[in-house]
Amino acid sequence: MRIKNIELWAAALTILIISAGYLSLISLSAIPAASSLLGHGLGIAGFVLMLMTETLYSLRKKYQFARWGKLEHWLSFHIYTGLVGPFLVLLHTSWKFQGLAGVLTLMTLIIVISGFIGRYFYTSIPRTVEGSALEASTEIKQSRSERNRKLLAIWHTIHVPLALSLFLVAVAHILAALYYSTLLH
Repeated sequence: MRIKNIELWAAALTILIISAGYLSLISLSAIPAASSLLGHGLGIAGFVLMLMTETLYSLRKKYQFARWGKLEHWLSFHIYTGLVGPFLVLLHTSWKFQGLAGVLTLMTLIIVISGFIGRYFYTSIPRTVEGSALEASTEIKQSRSERNRKLLAIWHTIHVPLALSLFLVAVAHILAALYYSTLLH
């Protein structure tokens, strides 16, 4: 039996464990700077998870060569990494939100909220055990299902460009951080 919303529970547990470690660390010393070894580690790990969120599920969904595993499991992985990655990036900020990094944090928050909205639309469409959308049997169910499919399509046309914009800004942030912290010294 599959645990309902396992990706949400796993993400919440992971975030709680990371939070406990982070809080115990800052109780012994100050909040780690974004430019510290730990700060960079959190940022890199969060970015890699977010990159995995964006690319792996999309590859599995769209391309014939990437037909490994069930799409349902990849969606769960997409949701898990889409929650844990941004949390690590949030810890990387050292709770300072100015400049390009502040814009990037705001964009990340918008993407996470958008993901929850998309998950709601996706789960409101009846599906088979394999994850394929079912055709509704009654006229009322059919009209509701079609409305939800249209909302999911609209959401998708907004969410994907926002996510791509997020990654463009993230790459700009990474390049600027490398330039100012490494190449100028």
